[in-house]
Amino acid sequence: MAQQLTELDLAKLAPVDDVPPKDLATGQVQLVQLGHQAARRDIGFLGIIAIGFNVPNSWVAILASFSIAIAAGGPVSLIYGTFISCAFYACAAVTLAELASVYPTAGGQYHFTSILAPEKANRSLAYVCGILSNLSWTINAAGITLIGSQLITAFPQFYNGYIAKQWHLFLLSQALNLFALLYNLFLLKRTNRIHDAAFILTLVTFVVSCITCLARSEKQPSSWVWTKFEANTGWSAGVSFLTGLTTPCYMYGGLDAALHLAEETLNASYAVPRALMATIGIGFLTGFVFSVVMAYCIVDLDSLLGETVPIYPLWRVAMKSDTAGTVFLVAVTVIIVFILIAVQQTSSRLLWSFACDRGVFMSKQLSSLSPSLGSIPANALMFNSILVFICGCLYLGSTTAFNALVNSLLLMQMISFALPAALLIYQKRDSRLLPRNRPFRVPEPVGWFCNIGTVVAATIETVFFSFPTALPVSAGTMSKTGPEERPNFHAKTMG
Repeated sequence: MAQQLTELDLAKLAPVDDVPPKDLATGQVQLVQLGHQAARRDIGFLGIIAIGFNVPNSWVAILASFSIAIAAGGPVSLIYGTFISCAFYACAAVTLAELASVYPTAGGQYHFTSILAPEKANRSLAYVCGILSNLSWTINAAGITLIGSQLITAFPQFYNGYIAKQWHLFLLSQALNLFALLYNLFLLKRTNRIHDAAFILTLVTFVVSCITCLARSEKQPSSWVWTKFEANTGWSAGVSFLTGLTTPCYMYGGLDAALHLAEETLNASYAVPRALMATIGIGFLTGFVFSVVMAYCIVDLDSLLGETVPIYPLWRVAMKSDTAGTVFLVAVTVIIVFILIAVQQTSSRLLWSFACDRGVFMSKQLSSLSPSLGSIPANALMFNSILVFICGCLYLGSTTAFNALVNSLLLMQMISFALPAALLIYQKRDSRLLPRNRPFRVPEPVGWFCNIGTVVAATIETVFFSFPTALPVSAGTMSKTGPEERPNFHAKTMG
């Protein structure tokens, strides 16, 4: 019965006549190919864990956005916010992991939505989920290109007094966009260990930077780090804390990366769910430790809030060496390039899957794979890069509009997670849709808690992440999506 129902539900979203291959003993989908071409499976267990962590890269996300949380409540908002964000996204990860162990497809959450939704609503809900997911990944890539450009210009700004103009940042961001595209097209499949190298570089930079800062810096008292709550936003303490959760929640921006590479992953139904959980665990550990260390090392908070790249002066002061601070920022810049390569890779696979389901125009072209380049979706890669370029043009025209776009990333992502979670609740976690002998399974009470927790987290984020970060509100601090023009160097975008 489980096999029959799964087969029928998958058939209603697949544009092909073939039934996806299954393990006849369990009725579970081992690997679903929704297009006429199959991607080459060459990502191993450790590889998918590396990619899954490299994309959100929690401590780098904290590094890029900690000034928001500090302004919204001081170190208390940043440090304790990591626990709340971990709880939010752990619920989402468990929900997605259980589904991925049964339906390991590149479409991820929008395929889950189609399978779980009632017959009359499955297409519309899956389409909404797919659009939100695709947009969130494109916006993520656009924000990362701008981060890279501002990191690059931080060096001549410090040493030579160079002031980057908006069009300078635009050109640099598009150079990074082009580099990531070319690397994905011609080199990625020939350098299979690139994500492993990025993973190692990330962890080494994290460990060495934290040790160096602790060894050389002047320290803030523990009472300031752990108990001092200073809200400088004009909101009440509670609202200020909740809006400040933006920073710790960016630790998991792109949490679903492993989902969308399932069709290139060996033993995907086993590996992908565990990659999701590893992302949560490693992400929390590195994000929390980095937050605590940096909080102890802050000497002049007000001066950091006025900086374009606040981590740069913080490191220089904490390490008591301009050279050391520069070396670590160079390492972070390289890490950002690695992240961009992984994001472009992942977003192209999601777009390819969506095109296979005829969810976008030019579906025939975007759903094709290029055997000569290693069976990669070359057209989807190029189309994604064009979309990133368009987002960059928006930045060139209006930083407020661009920041509003990028700040919608978390909302789109979490809503796309909440849709299958809500449908699992609606279906009462029916064993015909979620077989009990699946490769990744949590106890039923935990599953229910995580499904409900994902919906609650999405509701909280939708409400409070749409608030402007500061009062009073003006035309320059309120946008069509709700958030504002945030501090210059922040959660995967700058303005």
